[in-house]
Amino acid sequence: MSIQTITHVEYHCADAAQTAADLHTGFGFLPDAEQPVPVAGERRIHVHQGTIRLRLSSADAADHPVARYVDRHGDGVAALALGCADPRAALERAERHGAVVLDRAGGLIAGFGDTALRFVPLQDAPTAPGELLDALDHVAVCVPAGQLADSVRFCEAALGFHRIFGEYIEVGEQAMDSSVVQSASGDVTFTLIEPDTSRRAGQIDTFLADHDGAGVQHLAFRTHDIATAVLTARARGVEFLSTPSTYYDGLAERLGGTAIPVGTLRELDVLVDQDHGGQLFQIFARSTHPRRTFFLEVIERQGAGTFGTANIKALYEAVERQRTAASA
Repeated sequence: MSIQTITHVEYHCADAAQTAADLHTGFGFLPDAEQPVPVAGERRIHVHQGTIRLRLSSADAADHPVARYVDRHGDGVAALALGCADPRAALERAERHGAVVLDRAGGLIAGFGDTALRFVPLQDAPTAPGELLDALDHVAVCVPAGQLADSVRFCEAALGFHRIFGEYIEVGEQAMDSSVVQSASGDVTFTLIEPDTSRRAGQIDTFLADHDGAGVQHLAFRTHDIATAVLTARARGVEFLSTPSTYYDGLAERLGGTAIPVGTLRELDVLVDQDHGGQLFQIFARSTHPRRTFFLEVIERQGAGTFGTANIKALYEAVERQRTAASA
């Protein structure tokens, strides 16, 4: 009955063909060998890499549900498919704990704003690494101020997740609160974020306003070689957020050595932190979303199982620099 994995992400967009092409060019995603049966008024393209599965949908008519989603939110994650041994039992558990059922036959419940959760059977997925990316590491979700605690309780009660981490982050006059919840399997992780509205408005407030409510801010893709992934994606035209050079000056003293040389990290703008299990390396791709409300992250874990506290603030600052530059 318990949730084991995210089998696929359902992504609604203005142009599924263009989105698929961009993912292929930049990150090496490939179209599935068997594409879905065509649906009148809707274009669907399924792409994959490693164990990552993305289902891209766009619509031909303005009154189509996909078009209405895009009109309200822009391109974004409309549903996360949660692989379960018994999807029906998982749905019934969620409903008992207050989840709103949107489509019983489709196993769909309300999740975060217009991002739904879908209970589906477990599916076989290849174990070989992808060209650049291997798996979906975590999903970051922004929720309105005052909803973080309720969102955590929903994940615990309705989904059977447990809270593994929390962090209050201050950047200048801005602040946000975050909690990380995870499935018992350890393979489904949600980072939930809310703004502190008693402080100056920042990027989380901007996301909620421009996205028109709660939703997925970014998907984090795990790689076995972040240096190669970043170098290759950059050569293909992907832009990543920069990190101030001063960030790297104290790394050796703070961490006592890094698995990837500091010079390489500095050159690539990759962040590094560690927990009791090892180190993790992270970088954000620059958002190409018209509203700047969605982007991708690349992460490599070398033993680390959680999130480095210093990196969360550094990543927040990196996105804030992009937001400030875009509005200038």
